[in-house]
Parts: sequence; C-alpha cells; structure tokens
Amino acid sequence: MMGVMMAAVMGFSATAGAVTAVGVSLAAGPFMPSGALCEGVLTEVWTGELIKTLRAGDVATFLDGLPDYSQYAENDVIHMIDVGGDPDVLINNTTYPIAVQEISDVDAVFSLDKFQTKATPVTDDELYASSYDKMSSLKERHADAIKEKKFAKAIHALAPDSNGTKSPVLKTTGEIAGGGASGRRRLQVSDIIALKDQFDKLKIPVQGRRLVLCSDHVNDLLLTDQKFKDQYYNYTTGKIANLYGFEVYEYSDNPVYKVAGTKVKFGTVAGTNEYQASVAFYTKRVFKASGSTKMYYSEAKTDPLNQRSLVNFRHYFIVLPKKKDAMAAIMSEYVAEVGG
Repeated sequence: MMGVMMAAVMGFSATAGAVTAVGVSLAAGPFMPSGALCEGVLTEVWTGELIKTLRAGDVATFLDGLPDYSQYAENDVIHMIDVGGDPDVLINNTTYPIAVQEISDVDAVFSLDKFQTKATPVTDDELYASSYDKMSSLKERHADAIKEKKFAKAIHALAPDSNGTKSPVLKTTGEIAGGGASGRRRLQVSDIIALKDQFDKLKIPVQGRRLVLCSDHVNDLLLTDQKFKDQYYNYTTGKIANLYGFEVYEYSDNPVYKVAGTKVKFGTVAGTNEYQASVAFYTKRVFKASGSTKMYYSEAKTDPLNQRSLVNFRHYFIVLPKKKDAMAAIMSEYVAEVGG
C-alpha cells in the first residue's frame, strides 16, 4: 500500500511501486528488535473472564416442592380463603333440634413483594472497549442480586416474629462457643428433639416438616455430633440427611433474633450478641409465587448528552405462611460472660 501511494505521487505505475516496496522490505529484514512495534499490545491481553461477586444466598433449595401459586398471581396479588374452623362433632347425641353453628370464611389477600434494582449506566465507549458482552453480564448480575434478596426475605418471612403458642421460638442449650468468650450457646441434638416435641404437641403432621439450619448451627452439629457429621451432606440434592422427622436444609442468610427472642427486622444488620437462627415450618402451610418480571432499558441514542444506556429490573415474588402457625425457630441463646 505504501508503494502504491508513493508511486501515485511520483507519477510511476502503481504496480511498479508495490513491487519495489515489497522488495525493499524483504531486503531490509528484521532491523527492529523482536516485538518492539507491538509490545504495548502484547502486554495488555484481555481474557474476557469475569471476576464475579461471591454469592452464597442465590440458591434456595429449602423452597423446593413448596405449594406454588404463581398461576394465581393476577396483577401480582393472590386471594385465598381463610376458613373459619371446623364444625363441632356430636357423639351419641339425643338432643334435637341439633344446634346451628356458624362458620365464617374470609378472603385472605397477599400482595407480592416488589424487587427493583437501581439503574446501571453503560456508555457507548464502554461497549466499544469491552472484551466481553457487558450487557449480558449486567443482566446476569441484576438477576443474581434480586435472587439473593428475595430468598433472604423468604426465609425471614417463614420465621416467627416472637415466641407464641402456635409459633414457638426455642433457645439453644449447648456449651458456649469459643470457650465462653462469645456468649453464644451451641445448638445440640436435644434442641432439635425439643423442636420435634413442640411440633408434636401442635399436632403438625409429620410428613412435610422442614428445618432450615443456619450456618452456625450446622457447624455446631458438625463439631458435637458424629452421626450428623457422617450424614452431612448430599451433594446431589443439596439437602442434609433428615433428622427426627424433619427434612433438613442449610441456608446462609437466615433471620437474626434479638437476645429477648424477637426477630430482627428484615434488612437490618445484626447487633451485638444477635445471631442467625434456624427456622422450621410445615410445607403445606406456606406458599410461594412468582409474578411479573420486567426489564427497563433506555438506549444511548436517546441520550445525546451522555451517550449512555441505562438498565434495571423489576420482579414480583413472595413466600409467606398462609397463617402464622405451624412454624418455629431455634435461636442461639446468649449468656453474658461472668464478670464481663
């Protein structure tokens, strides 16, 4: 190309100019050090590999198999009928007429939670310079962030607000972790047996009892119970072996309880001496539902000043107990250090 251009300027044949330039370059040989002209490019190779945020809470196997009412989530709202109870049963009755007993059913309305991500800007300059599909990466990261939040809110909703007759909050009774310095009592197997006893007294059916252990309590059992250690962990299903009639799962973002036994508000950072709890529920007494999902996107061509695109998502989802019963929690009891 250089030979053709020079030939045109000097009035020679283009073919002659090209042949002359090639001959000169071959005769000159490698007069520059190897790689000198492209050293900057060679030292800035892009792999396209993404270093993603570590997320332990974007998978929630404890929701597997729960009643799914997504098909009923019209306009992101679900209606159920809360029956008023069962009729009394008479045995060997001799009194007539039989008494009339009213049973009132009411409409229970559940609105799905709305999860929205903040908009992420992407300039045209970034897209041109990227060695990977940045828009696809952004979509994936927005989706993962929503999953993490919605699953954390799900397990929070399945835990009792505080100790109640039909929704007990039990406390651990094991030794104090860290040689007494931490003040947190470990979970032990007898605590799970105590939970079973509470469910038995509440006449909760055995089939469908589910226990979601927090990380602290899983580690407590691994340290203190050899049988649990031997059965932990099914890498195929992500499910721990059953314990005393409970289907057992592990989750990294369980709700936190205050020392007094009340659940900390969702999204609040745990305070001093506040720990995650394990959560138990009856699967047929809870439900899940996914509503609409929408991606919002504005193209850079509509923003001539910034020349950037904006993208974010809105998603509706809910997990709730149908009634606040047949649920429980085991919280780590805090014991103040003597003299502390």
